[in-house]
Amino acid sequence: MKGFRYAFSVVLAIVILTFTGCKKDKDKNGIPDKFQIDSTKIGGFFDKHPDFKDYQKDINELYKKQNYQFVWYDESGRIDFAEVLYDKARKLGTEGITVSLPYKEEFEDLFSDDKKKPNLDKEMLISAMYFFYAKKVFEGIDPKQSKQLGWYLPREKKSYVSYLDELIADNDLIEKDTDKNIALYYNLKKGLQNFQTIAKKGGWGTVALGDGVKSLKIGDKGTSVMQLRKRLFLSGELKSDSGISEFDSELKEAVIAYQNKVNVKADGIVSPDLVKSLNVPVATRIKTIIVNMERCRWLSSDVTEAKEFISVNIPAFKMRYVRDGKTALESNVVVGDEGNKTVVFSGKMSYLVFSPYWNIPKSIIAKEINPGIEKDENYLEKHNMEWNDGNVRQKPGKDNSLGLVKFMFPNSNNIYLHDTPAKSLFKKEDRALSHGCVRVEKARELAILILDEDKTWDSKKIDEAMNSGTEVNHPLKRKIPVYIAYFTAIADEAGNITFYEDIYGRDSRLAKMLYKD
Repeated sequence: MKGFRYAFSVVLAIVILTFTGCKKDKDKNGIPDKFQIDSTKIGGFFDKHPDFKDYQKDINELYKKQNYQFVWYDESGRIDFAEVLYDKARKLGTEGITVSLPYKEEFEDLFSDDKKKPNLDKEMLISAMYFFYAKKVFEGIDPKQSKQLGWYLPREKKSYVSYLDELIADNDLIEKDTDKNIALYYNLKKGLQNFQTIAKKGGWGTVALGDGVKSLKIGDKGTSVMQLRKRLFLSGELKSDSGISEFDSELKEAVIAYQNKVNVKADGIVSPDLVKSLNVPVATRIKTIIVNMERCRWLSSDVTEAKEFISVNIPAFKMRYVRDGKTALESNVVVGDEGNKTVVFSGKMSYLVFSPYWNIPKSIIAKEINPGIEKDENYLEKHNMEWNDGNVRQKPGKDNSLGLVKFMFPNSNNIYLHDTPAKSLFKKEDRALSHGCVRVEKARELAILILDEDKTWDSKKIDEAMNSGTEVNHPLKRKIPVYIAYFTAIADEAGNITFYEDIYGRDSRLAKMLYKD
């Protein structure tokens, strides 16, 4: 009996030791200790890696959500998505990012070591890399900084902690997910790659007009023509460089293609101003593309995916009305001049005003109306204006500065879309000429389209209301989102980029922020 008790005690002791030995390798949730994180040690990582300090809050949130378990390592070692992410983070330049992943040597050592040996530093480095990549590529600079640059369009708040779950579940999502930025971003990205390729090959050189030469056109000959031909071949407007020194029809077509890309009159004639444009270095064009890719990060993809909206691109002097996902109307516009910049913001169009009064802003009364009255006591009458409760307004009519209809989306900036009697302004290349509001060339067409589903209105009734001389407000049955934006480069789905003049000088300020490192 004693022998049995002794044997039983030995077996029991072995079982207890085995059980307690296993428990030492597990936490109370059954997670192996090597995959459990001591939350008090996370702060130490940022002391050693201060360049990642901005992501400490996100990383704390990530591990709190994961019950302080490793994300990037499991029983099989480092997960495959970590390698995918590292490859993307090393190629930030293709995303228009001007800074590199910090701690390069540490990451090189990490991803060249044994995948099956996890520790806290390795885990934290990969998490920091993820947030560095996601914030740079999908979010951009801090909203406070974008507002300093005059950007008041709403910026979407994104959770990159939640997004990581999606990426880990589907590693390919990081390559095929094209809804984190607006479509323009991905189109510009294609164009950026083309320009970066040109830069790697040495750029495209310059064109010089000879002494006394005012332009280049069909029939002209000389070195300048050869330089022009080479320049347009390198940038893609010509399929080949024949080396011919005569300005022929093929070269003219290439010049026209280039003129369209820089939004100037497409007449096939190379003026000094066009030469100046041709001689902009490829590096400068790349910087412009990168600046506009950054602006894309500030817009929610929901904006351009809406079934109905109106957008105005200030530097392009263009308005677009989208319905059912397709462009229903495109129109030239006039925007604010340098002293009266049109504000970048959004609103919801809620009503139209036919035969509007123009309630003249006090600033214009002070700068223009009062001096006019001092010079001519009949100034108001001559301009079809009148006093109204201490203010000045212009009466409805064909000469009213707002034209015959205005499109209202109430906002604190007092900006709206409107018609204009000054139709000749739409023929100018530089159309930064207004006091801040947006003048629409096709205002009548826009009104007809907006009201085409309202059975109480047709084109005849709209024309009558526009020319009645009596102001009429018409509330819309649905509110139409209006977005006024600022892009100096846009691209189509093939990556073909059109550049616009930076009329408010905002590109350089943003570039300084992006290239400060």
